[in-house]
Amino acid sequence: DVQVVESGGGLVQAGGSLRLSCSALGSTFANHAIGWFRQAPGKEREGVSCISSADGSTYIADSVKGRFTISRNNADNTVYLQMNRLKPEDTAVYYCAARGPFVYTCSRYATDFGSTGRGTQVTVSS
Repeated sequence: DVQVVESGGGLVQAGGSLRLSCSALGSTFANHAIGWFRQAPGKEREGVSCISSADGSTYIADSVKGRFTISRNNADNTVYLQMNRLKPEDTAVYYCAARGPFVYTCSRYATDFGSTGRGTQVTVSS
């Protein structure tokens, strides 16, 4: 299975931006749909975004629509989550996860994904 690692988290003021990166180790993302999830303390893991490896179609949760954008660069084996106009309620640990291999379509459910990274903390101060 592909291994994934997240980076790019940090502390930012409300209204600011961060870009998270999800990188593949030792394999390629080309045969995997890649999803981003987040989990705040005391809450369930929530599907944030996902990008297909077949046609580049995406899923964006309603809670972040218009603020977050997902993209992928297969040549670099990296998927990005650009987060703009951040809000305090976006504070969470963000995880990326891979579906497959050879599962190209997106899902909003973490249970549909396999390899998951250790997460990166995003904290938005008010």
